[in-house]
Amino acid sequence: MDSDVIISVRNVVKTFRSPGGDEVRVLDGVTFDILRGETIVIMGGSGCGKSTLLNCLIGEYTIDGGQIIYSTERMPEPRDIGELPEAELNEVRKRFGILFQSGALFNSMSVAENIALPIREHSDVPARLIDTIVTLKLEQVKMLEHRDKMPAQLSGGQKKRVGLARATALDPEILFYDEPSAGLDPVTSATIDELMIDLSKKLLVTSVVVTHEMDSAFRIADRMVMLERGRVLKLGARSEFEALRDAPAESLTGREEKLMNQFLNGFSVGPLTDVHGMSEYEKLIIAG
Repeated sequence: MDSDVIISVRNVVKTFRSPGGDEVRVLDGVTFDILRGETIVIMGGSGCGKSTLLNCLIGEYTIDGGQIIYSTERMPEPRDIGELPEAELNEVRKRFGILFQSGALFNSMSVAENIALPIREHSDVPARLIDTIVTLKLEQVKMLEHRDKMPAQLSGGQKKRVGLARATALDPEILFYDEPSAGLDPVTSATIDELMIDLSKKLLVTSVVVTHEMDSAFRIADRMVMLERGRVLKLGARSEFEALRDAPAESLTGREEKLMNQFLNGFSVGPLTDVHGMSEYEKLIIAG
């Protein structure tokens, strides 16, 4: 495994059972590498498998085929998380933080208590120092003045900031973001993007972002992965996707280029949506 690679995804397959009992392959041989220190965006249309992939990357879902190999600084050698006992997998999980779509704060705890929780439960930090760490984490996301508030007193953007502070509480090597711009207005979304970029530089973390918000994706990404029907349609630098987005229609060759151009621009007409009189895109949304 290349020393620059922190997570290697190899031929990953994930299947579910439909309500009718049929086997549905949501991820179908997904392969790509995540490099140390980069911000990589995973994107694609509804039903493409990006949320399922995120859950596989964090060990929430057990995969049905392939490998997800981690190589964090504390690991003596790369390990396939699918082969790890639960206790060892939990140790790997301490090396990453997650910003959930809703923020996922505990409503019964104050802002400061939410951030202190993972430090108290999953580290050996002396109790007298926890409050100092909480203060530092809140300063990083510009939420120190709100430390004693309850989540119900915060706006959507503020909850995301606190969620990000909690995600960094254990000084992770990797940060996973699940739709970080969801439910936010454009200005607040841009502010969260700038905060993500700032923290990535200051904390030297690897960021893995699942999103369908193209403005956000093009602001933050070093590289991008586009999925379609559970497969990697394209992996490349942000500049490659910018070129595809801005390409004249007449220069596009083949269904894949036209599909990506449609998605990146948000066009309502194209191969992603047009099929035999009914929108394939709607079918995917209905299918979940």
